[in-house]
Amino acid sequence: MQEKDVSPHGYLPSFQHFATQAIHVGQEPEQWTSQAVVPPISLSTTFKQGAPGQHSGFEYSRSGNPTRNCLEKAVAALDGAKYSLSFASGLAATMTITHLLKTGDQIICMDDVYGGTSRYFRQVAPEFGLKISFVDCSKTKCLEAAITPETKLVWVETPTNPSLKMVDIAACAHTVHKRGDIILVVDNTFMSAYFQRPLALGADICMYSATKYMNGHSDVVMGLVSVNSESLHKRLRFLQNSVGAVPSPFDCYLFNRGLKTLQIRMQRHFENGMAVARFLESNPLVEKVIYPGLPSHPQHELAKRQCTGCPGMVTFYIKGTLQHAESFLKNLKLFTLAESLGGYESLAELPAIMTHASVPKSHRDVLGISDTLIRLSVGLEDKEDLLEDIDQALKAAHPPNAN
Repeated sequence: MQEKDVSPHGYLPSFQHFATQAIHVGQEPEQWTSQAVVPPISLSTTFKQGAPGQHSGFEYSRSGNPTRNCLEKAVAALDGAKYSLSFASGLAATMTITHLLKTGDQIICMDDVYGGTSRYFRQVAPEFGLKISFVDCSKTKCLEAAITPETKLVWVETPTNPSLKMVDIAACAHTVHKRGDIILVVDNTFMSAYFQRPLALGADICMYSATKYMNGHSDVVMGLVSVNSESLHKRLRFLQNSVGAVPSPFDCYLFNRGLKTLQIRMQRHFENGMAVARFLESNPLVEKVIYPGLPSHPQHELAKRQCTGCPGMVTFYIKGTLQHAESFLKNLKLFTLAESLGGYESLAELPAIMTHASVPKSHRDVLGISDTLIRLSVGLEDKEDLLEDIDQALKAAHPPNAN
């Protein structure tokens, strides 16, 4: 029997057989006449039937596709789930989940979330008669107080984007499920399946923008949803087919390939992210660093209880003003100034002006998304080079001879 891996820094042990499952589940050569080791790209939109209404598992590519089927089996295994569905984007997954509800239902959404999620819940979902409440779900009492008889779905991110607050998933699940038939959705984009399994902690739905860490190569836009409930799976599968929120076979192929290196990528992201966070925390030109892997993070102990490690997402406040933040970002050489995250390359951005510009300023102020808040997606480069780049950019933003 294989012994459990011992996770560094006191986190949960790594999920057993993770790399093996990522490489082999759903990829069996025997499923293809050609015995192909790498699942082929099935571009056909339609499939021959033996008799009217009698097909061999596939009839029309929107309803199901062999290449998509391979990746969904692999993702389900990595999430510890019975079922997984892939979507055209993370927001396509969000929209489809929201279609589970009806006019008059209430959604409680974590107050600090991805800008696209916030925009959808603020500007689109209410047009269909849904009631949206933004609540700090990291405080269980606040969540409990917000639940009403109309509450049908609770949406959380952990860690949150971009403030990296941790949410106790098990505590949320207990609070939500004791109040009735409420669906708990956890956006697991930042952690990936390698560092966190929301379904095992009581969530009903685990979703991702697979564009980020799960694919990891910044070349696919895709969403994922994993569930254990057969009825929930059937409803979501029906809705997905009805609204057509499916990814292309080629994107499925690319994602399936990216998934094979998820374990080794996330291990390196953790190593590099920790190095960058520690460097920033010791730098006098930095006001504050937020990283769940640091003991200074207010929910560091929760991260260790709930996760097997931390990703490469590091948020920090640079000392000074917007001018200093912009100067830092303009002077970076290895880090690319760009939106998105989770790829092998390091990215940097200013959420207040970029990813979270659609969030009302009053709400950004409450969340601490100021003009000096910088979000880093630390990639897989040599960490010494990353630290050198950050160091020179900080010095450029705060030249010694400046007043």
